[in-house]
Amino acid sequence: MLAVHLVSFFFSKLQEDPTKKVDRFLHAMRLHDDQLSDISARFQAEMKKGLSAESHEAAAVKMLPTHVRSTPDGSEKGQFLAVDLGGSKFKVLQVKVREGVGIRKGEVEMEEKIYPMSKELQVGKGTELFDHVSESVKDFLQEKNISLKKRHPLAFTFSFPCEQLSLDQGLLLNWCKTYRARGLQGKDVVQVLRDSIDKTGGMDIEVLAMVNDTVATMMTCGFDDQFCEVGLIIGTGTNACYMEEMCHVDLVEGDEGRMCVNTEWGAFGDDGALDDFITEFDRDVDAASTNPGKQIFEKMVSGLYLGELVRLVVLKMAKLGLLFDGHVSDALRTKGKITTAHVAAIEEYRNGLKNTKDLLMQLDLNPSPDDCVAVQHVTTIVSFRSSNLVAAALAAILTRIKQNRNLRGLRITVGVDGTVYKTHPQYPKRLHKVVRRLLPECHVRFVLSDSGSSKGAALVAAVAQRLASQRRKVYEVLSQFQLSPEELQLVKARMRAGLEAGLRPEGPSTIKMLPSYVCRTPNGKEKGKYLALDLGGTNFRALLVRFKRHNARLYHKLYTIPLEIMQGTGEELFDHIAQCVCDFLDYMGMKNAHLPAGFTFSFPCEQTAIDTGTLVSWTKGFKATDCEGHNVVNMLREAIKRRNDFDLDIVAMINDTVGSMMSCAYEDPQCEIGMIAGTGTNLCYMEDLKNIEKIEQSRGTTEKDKGTLKEEEKKVELADFESIMRFSRNGGIQTRKTERDAETSKMCINTEWGGLGDDGSLEDIITVHDSEVDQNSVNPGKQRFEKLTSGMYLGEIVRQVLLALTRRGLLFRGHVTETLKTPGIFETKYLSQIESDNLALLQVRCILQKLGLDSNCDDSIIVKQVCGAVSRRAAQLCGAGLAAVVDKIRENRTLDRLNITVGVDGALYRLHPHFSQVLQETVRVMAPQCEVTFLPSEEGSGKGAALIAAVVRQKHEM
Repeated sequence: MLAVHLVSFFFSKLQEDPTKKVDRFLHAMRLHDDQLSDISARFQAEMKKGLSAESHEAAAVKMLPTHVRSTPDGSEKGQFLAVDLGGSKFKVLQVKVREGVGIRKGEVEMEEKIYPMSKELQVGKGTELFDHVSESVKDFLQEKNISLKKRHPLAFTFSFPCEQLSLDQGLLLNWCKTYRARGLQGKDVVQVLRDSIDKTGGMDIEVLAMVNDTVATMMTCGFDDQFCEVGLIIGTGTNACYMEEMCHVDLVEGDEGRMCVNTEWGAFGDDGALDDFITEFDRDVDAASTNPGKQIFEKMVSGLYLGELVRLVVLKMAKLGLLFDGHVSDALRTKGKITTAHVAAIEEYRNGLKNTKDLLMQLDLNPSPDDCVAVQHVTTIVSFRSSNLVAAALAAILTRIKQNRNLRGLRITVGVDGTVYKTHPQYPKRLHKVVRRLLPECHVRFVLSDSGSSKGAALVAAVAQRLASQRRKVYEVLSQFQLSPEELQLVKARMRAGLEAGLRPEGPSTIKMLPSYVCRTPNGKEKGKYLALDLGGTNFRALLVRFKRHNARLYHKLYTIPLEIMQGTGEELFDHIAQCVCDFLDYMGMKNAHLPAGFTFSFPCEQTAIDTGTLVSWTKGFKATDCEGHNVVNMLREAIKRRNDFDLDIVAMINDTVGSMMSCAYEDPQCEIGMIAGTGTNLCYMEDLKNIEKIEQSRGTTEKDKGTLKEEEKKVELADFESIMRFSRNGGIQTRKTERDAETSKMCINTEWGGLGDDGSLEDIITVHDSEVDQNSVNPGKQRFEKLTSGMYLGEIVRQVLLALTRRGLLFRGHVTETLKTPGIFETKYLSQIESDNLALLQVRCILQKLGLDSNCDDSIIVKQVCGAVSRRAAQLCGAGLAAVVDKIRENRTLDRLNITVGVDGALYRLHPHFSQVLQETVRVMAPQCEVTFLPSEEGSGKGAALIAAVVRQKHEM
């Protein structure tokens, strides 16, 4: 009874607009934008599942890594053979990429020959299939008069599902189309091809790469358009690939750069994800296929099935009396009678209705004009749904790329191939329109692939060859920064020799080994209030430090040193500092207090007492006159006297390295080394007084103009010498034994180790890039060790390396920008940012773009490698130098094993993601008998100065 009512209802509609009745009949196939966005979101979830190692096995969309890590950049060149196997015929080609006279940049020439593939070979033994391919390659070489003796790189297009373990290794997952060759499933088809080539003999062929047709399409279009990072096939089958961030590809080790992922999106919906969008006609197509329940998405959109979907819809409508007055022919009942070619013909703009009528009459039907309109509309809805579904899935891929790169908008090109896209008159326009509607913020360009499979495979091989050559050349440059264990041992030995030489009075030494006159480290009993004054750059800091019961509280204020003061007179500079101190005392409400103060003065000074320091030379942009060669502590005291509104007892002067040691020693009594790894680099340590030979010889001569013997005795007392020193008639100093020798027999030595190598002792590890940096510095030939290790120079070394690589065409497509030629443009802070493990290469690219360097993903990888090589060498050199120091201390004390702490400060140590780790590992390996603990210094230059003031005052009051 229900069937009768249905027939009656449909007959009542015969007189209405034929397209409206089709719309109602196929309403489930007409998808609106909300549904497409829903489908796109579902596909994004499937992509994520396929990329994850945990869920990959269960994922319907497999997201297979292809090991293609780069798209063409236009510089590829060479001659390649290509084999394209994927249908009833296969092709052998010679592909010339930018080879030969008159070929323009980017042009590719191809010669090809098509070879038959019999049904027997398709379903026979797999080895016989590949033997035939190999013999055809040899035939091609002979026919084209291509030398058999010459080595030929070969690219292999294999359009069947494979799991690729590398670019030249692919395990066949399963055959499809008409192929069923035995004995190959699960085997590496590239190796099978190689074995067949060896069996054929007489050829020297290297199989470089295997790709499928989707990847080849992307590569073909990418050769002419650098924005092409997506490949799309819409033909007999359908698939898509795109460049995914390596950090998301769990199935492949490493997280640097990008890799092309073959989505195999035809299986979307195999797990039920599309069940609410599947119609009865889709189910009928699936049930009649050779793989029911598989490739659901492909069966809804690809050319192999579109014609059959149209036939099933037309057949159902005819059976219900909605077409052909209810007449159904045997031809219409026959599977395969309507093909995708018919679908394209029916939708032709001018002849579509005529083609529709011709087809229907061929099917033994007698269609009315309304029947023809209705059938054409059926075809339009079926093909429109196909383009809508492809657009939704493609929008998911483009959205993922945009999100991966943290972009608001995206400019990208999609390379497309396939018979549906190329032959259907309306399909491309519909696809483009829907994608742009779903992603209005993205600029998406579609480019039709020209000879995609063959040309693209050759380009994959060309890119692989280019990258291999590029990696080799980059490695040659960066290998100069790789220090062998033997080289590091030599650096350690030279540092040790420099330390020893610097302690002796005779002969010059590149390591100055300056006595600091700090003879004790804190014992934790320090108490009271102390001022600390810190001048180390363009800012001056005044601090009040309160010590109480192993705790320290700091109050500070920062003051700017104007450029005109930095480069004015010395009197103006120290008057400005005195003004800042006065302001700080007012700020703290302590103007009338008479506090002991420590002065951190981080410029090269020669000290003859703990509160005396003669400026050797200004650095860091300071040029104040009448300071060099003068006692800067006295200059500050005189400036305070000129004000006559506060009083200050400056009891100690140190540099920032000593301050770091003292600050950390307050926390850890084993801290006897201070190290700075920042803009500059330096190290100090507690040396046995008996080893500091230069003090004994220099005391009588350098102090002659310092005042009376009584005044000198006072300074020595402040230096903690009173219990172990006595003065001879000529002013010399000799040691004497007392019960307190053990406590007072050391002095902190400021090594100024940055001068190591000034005598040429580091020439065997210094590169041409280091020499460029040195020659362009303000002090050529000086501070060679510092120029290899400190933050002031590492960025400039990196810039020199990048410049050299670019000039060789290995970076930035060989384009040397004015920015790259600008000294100082690549700051050391960029090394820390670029080498951060949490920083994606896209962010590296953003950093480079801010510097005016237009980079691609490959460039970003190389820049990161350069930064890593330069910073690692710096950390290793510092580690070798520190190993020399700790070993010296251990031997001084005749210990089998030394436990010691290093107080460390400096932006390079604190902020660089790997510097501290490499430094510590180097020391551990190079000084195996020393257990070295590293303690980051907090407020070292300020707190340390206050601590030294406390130590000196505490000792003076004993």
